[in-house]
Amino acid sequence: MEPGTARIAVDLLGGDDAPAVVVDGALRAVRADPDLHLLLVGPTEVADALIAALAPAERARITVRPVRSAVGMADHPSAARSESTVRAAVTAVRDGTADALVSAGATGATVTAAVLGLGRWPEIRQPALVATLPAVAGPVVLLDVGGSLEPRPATLARHAVLGAAYAAVAHSVAAPRVGLLSVGTEAGKGDRVRRATDPLLAVEPLPCGARYVGLVEGYDVSLGARADVVVTDGFTGNVLLKAIEGAYAMAGGPPVGGGAPRAAALLGVAGTVVVCHGSARADDVASGIALAAHLWRRRATELVSALLDGDAATNRTDRSTDTEVRTS
Repeated sequence: MEPGTARIAVDLLGGDDAPAVVVDGALRAVRADPDLHLLLVGPTEVADALIAALAPAERARITVRPVRSAVGMADHPSAARSESTVRAAVTAVRDGTADALVSAGATGATVTAAVLGLGRWPEIRQPALVATLPAVAGPVVLLDVGGSLEPRPATLARHAVLGAAYAAVAHSVAAPRVGLLSVGTEAGKGDRVRRATDPLLAVEPLPCGARYVGLVEGYDVSLGARADVVVTDGFTGNVLLKAIEGAYAMAGGPPVGGGAPRAAALLGVAGTVVVCHGSARADDVASGIALAAHLWRRRATELVSALLDGDAATNRTDRSTDTEVRTS
């Protein structure tokens, strides 16, 4: 386990089975990581139940921010503008009370709250949700998995840059191979967006020695032999991710040494944000908290942003909040 204190804000009311599974997951995370500190955002009585189950030394690593309202899983993303647990968690990151946040609540609300509260990186109009899958040949970074449902070709090209930088920083992938998901590997295959994106990626400068390998297909995501990073729209990526998870379940589990990705990092906002599935179980929430701590300790958000900027000014952010982020 990587050393260093990590302060993670946890949305206690986010998810289909919240708060029970979130409390259970937070308990597991605290017990597994002695350098982990949690800011529990939610009703006091829910937080108290979690704290009561901890040993005295572990309780010292827990603080509470009382918030009683939550954004429902079926609510419109604009609900994130009002006071809620996810908005309060974002505020904690913005104010420096927490280093990162984790929520299993509605993806649209979490992304919208993060954009409004933290601001976007320069030149990133639509943030991307990034999941890492345990493919046969090694981890494969898949993006977007739900942040931008109908991106333009220029957005997909920018997401390729994000994915390459993330693979290098978060997973130590040397010279990542980047592919564009389509229905065939031959040039010209795919819908209008893919046909327009392919030539853009062929000339797009990629960081960390990454190179574009062309179009890839769905099985390349599970095998990992052709690409380390696979770029697609958030609608297709989300469907593919859940289909792969279902296949893991049918096969009795993911490849040896890997876990099914039940949490995704949000790239493109000025803070470390991790989104868990709405149907997350306790171990999924614990994994999401561990991912947030890992990204913070690696300075992943800062380093990826610096790679995109091309300089060391990692705190320069676009604070425009004129666009509501539409997600699944």
